[in-house]
Amino acid sequence: MHSVQVGADAALTVALAGTVFAMPTDEARSAVAFFLLLTMAPFVLLAPFVGPVLDRFRHGRRWAIGTTLAVRGFFAWVLASALVTDSPWVFPLALVCLVASRSYAVARAAAIPRLLPPRLDLVTANSRIMIAGLIGMGIGGALAGGVSRIGPEWSLRLAFVGYIVATVMAIRLPSQVDTPVTAETPRIRPPLRSRPEERIRNLPPRVRHALVIMCGARFLVAFLTVFLLFLLRANPIPGWSTPLVIGAAVGAAGVGNVVGSLLGNRKVAPPPTPTLVVLGLGGVASALVAALFYALWSLLLLAFVGGVSAQLGKLCLDSIVQSEVPESRHSRVFAWLETTLQLSWVAGGALAIVLPLRPGVGFGTAALVVALGFALAVRILRAQERPATSPSRQIHSTLQE
Repeated sequence: MHSVQVGADAALTVALAGTVFAMPTDEARSAVAFFLLLTMAPFVLLAPFVGPVLDRFRHGRRWAIGTTLAVRGFFAWVLASALVTDSPWVFPLALVCLVASRSYAVARAAAIPRLLPPRLDLVTANSRIMIAGLIGMGIGGALAGGVSRIGPEWSLRLAFVGYIVATVMAIRLPSQVDTPVTAETPRIRPPLRSRPEERIRNLPPRVRHALVIMCGARFLVAFLTVFLLFLLRANPIPGWSTPLVIGAAVGAAGVGNVVGSLLGNRKVAPPPTPTLVVLGLGGVASALVAALFYALWSLLLLAFVGGVSAQLGKLCLDSIVQSEVPESRHSRVFAWLETTLQLSWVAGGALAIVLPLRPGVGFGTAALVVALGFALAVRILRAQERPATSPSRQIHSTLQE
């Protein structure tokens, strides 16, 4: 199911690339800033509303997942007509698809622990799902690229077919995906409004530690993506064309994503918390290297490390949340985490816009920000060793109730 829906997402992206999301490298910085703000739009609804709703209706999780897919299928079909007629509704319809996509990610992450096979840990399970998604992305993108030669609307119709197939597969998932309805269920249903103890600052220490490390990884990837586009125009690398360097960096990041998925898919998956510490140190070190040595190899190293950190770190974060947070809070916690990670992405891109186009200053500043985040993450882990009467432990106990 996940592979099919990712393939449909790829087809949707291909269709909208020239109209909504793709941006020429010669656009002004103000246009890039507008794009960064646009990516935050789905998360305005995700954290305060969608997450609590999914938690409240976790006894019908299969239908919730199916609904997020069916909504995208419907609007993909509508978008096909909107693109042909140059309708002003293209942006609103695309944002609805983005909201549904993020809602699906939250609902899927909350459902994984209920389908976990025996003797398979959460990191490995999440990794296999990511690998299936990468396969679906490749197939869906290739098919969409072929049919888009007829017209972009045909890529959207291909996406429509994929979403409908995934909807049927979601509804036919095993019944254990849904939380059983018992006599206790009506009394323990979480309210739609988030309580203070459910906010990110009051999550279990291991979750907060993983989140801070992942915020650093998202920040670094976004910074590299935006800063590199402007930097290479102002300071090209001698002997290398700018498009070639950008393509090589994208390829290195893609290889890093694959390596991160494969590392998580090992028979004995790496322990999440120590792995995140290594990833955090790797991000700081690679950014420092890029600041000191502005060359093709240092940029590729930074892109590769960013790809590994983003992929493997997300697997570790998801597994920690799935094991540390009560099931009744999974959806809303995942929603707040996704929102926080997206804020980190926007912050990285925004910093890349305002900094001067000098490699030492840019990458050095990024390394400093990631290092400060890493120091905060270490402090959170050390705080976990406080006595059980500490406020953080009391809040953790409240979450477990």
